[in-house]
Amino acid sequence: MSVEQIIKDKLNQTFSPLYLEVLNESHMHNVPANSETHFKVTLVSQVFEGKRLIQRHREVNGILAEELAGPVHALALHTYTGEDWDRKHGIAPDSPNCLGGGKK
Repeated sequence: MSVEQIIKDKLNQTFSPLYLEVLNESHMHNVPANSETHFKVTLVSQVFEGKRLIQRHREVNGILAEELAGPVHALALHTYTGEDWDRKHGIAPDSPNCLGGGKK
């Protein structure tokens, strides 16, 4: 099973998301072809109600601890409640271009 699918499965099981998008952004970085090292996660869940951003991120990082200790080098998290997501008009920010690892 791919790392991307493992991330999706774990987040779906834990957060029962209203919306979930997991994007493998490894191709935007200086890594070998077909790598699964850099991900962007947009997660909308009522589980986040009343929780600060740092608490939300800690929960996600805890669920994905094994992946973060292994193949995943970078994880961009965009965590929202349903109300937050509606205010954002269903759009998460774009990831910045990579300038590290020899890319300029």
